[in-house]
Amino acid sequence: MRTIAYILFLITVVFNPVRQGYATVVPQDSVSGKTVTVITIKGTIGPTTTNYITRGLETAIERNAEALIIELDTPGGLLNSTQDIVQEMLASEMPIVVYVTPSGGNAGSAGTFITLAAHIAAMAPTTTIGAASPVSMGGGQQDTVMQKKIFNYSESFIENIAKERNRNAEWAKSAVSDGEAITETEALELNVIDLIATDLNDLMEQIDGQEIEGRILQTSNATIEPLDESFAEKFFSFIMRPEIMLILTMVAIYGIVGEVTNPGAIVPGVAGVIALILLLYGSAAMPINVAGFILIGLAIVLFITEAFTPTFGILMTGGAVSFFLGALMLFQDFPKEMQLDWYWLVPATILMVIFFGWIATSGIKAQFTGHRTGLESLIGKKAKVIDDVDKRSGRVMISGEYWNAITEGEEIKSNEWCEIVRFEGLTVTVKPYTPKEETHHGAN
Repeated sequence: MRTIAYILFLITVVFNPVRQGYATVVPQDSVSGKTVTVITIKGTIGPTTTNYITRGLETAIERNAEALIIELDTPGGLLNSTQDIVQEMLASEMPIVVYVTPSGGNAGSAGTFITLAAHIAAMAPTTTIGAASPVSMGGGQQDTVMQKKIFNYSESFIENIAKERNRNAEWAKSAVSDGEAITETEALELNVIDLIATDLNDLMEQIDGQEIEGRILQTSNATIEPLDESFAEKFFSFIMRPEIMLILTMVAIYGIVGEVTNPGAIVPGVAGVIALILLLYGSAAMPINVAGFILIGLAIVLFITEAFTPTFGILMTGGAVSFFLGALMLFQDFPKEMQLDWYWLVPATILMVIFFGWIATSGIKAQFTGHRTGLESLIGKKAKVIDDVDKRSGRVMISGEYWNAITEGEEIKSNEWCEIVRFEGLTVTVKPYTPKEETHHGAN
């Protein structure tokens, strides 16, 4: 039985996927039973990153892990999310290790704050850290006074973090004020990080025996327990990308306008409402510029007005400009690495003009113009009286056909003209015809 169990264990180890750089997972009864929880953050820092790190800390505490290791590779992110993450890290009694990896990785901007806030900061070879300017963290153009306030706050914030973790506060301030970035060897020499590790195994060997928050880390033979992002975290991180939020904006507009112009289609309306709800969720979590939404709303008004006003494309052009500027402003408060590129904005604007200039305009006109087919299209037209029409009987000719007719008011004599009021079965109700003012164009 022991032989069979051993063979099964070997098969599991050989065929189970093992994340690159991770130690081989062995049964806990063969070592001390110690574990470390590992999470991986790659890309921009946002609200879902905060949730992921919070869940990682909670999981590490539940597992009674030796430490939470955060593998980090980020160009930066939102200042608000960074503040939340740093505050949670500084208050944590669970040892937190930030490991900037893989080779060629970067702890830029917001990543610098997060790395400095760790109990142990480590970097892999050929990685960089720094460039923590608040311009690239906060996004958007600020006036001189506001920019100075943001710089002053960011400098004091990162200085306090560095002092709390006994790291180089002067360099930390220069990373904000001058946008300075350094390599891993320079970071180690300047006391910005604690060590350089070639991989995760090397990291665990080097931090073994260190005292953090009153406990001695035992990580050299600890079992690595990765914690991946949940489906919800991946999904909401995906929809909070600016290009996806732009697509959601367009789907919401297309769906809702499509349902209004084609009642009963259901699918466009449902898709539009779902997109709108997701867009509102993303807007609540991200620093969306309200002026951008207002300009997009103005563009929709101009597009719809064009359907009823013969302005020969003037309103359509104004709507296109308003939509383009609105979409551009919508994400201007995002960090630089999260702002929307023009190759997204230009096609989106063209599609919006095509949609409202062709599809939506035809549907809107159809909903608000009179009937063009059937008996309803004849209401308001004039007809020739064949036999005298009173409240009880009479006959009129409509489009070459004889119809029984009655009138609600005075009697109408034969050979006079009447106006069609309504149809009830095979009887038409008419009234005396009053010629409307007409404009005649003739030669001078």
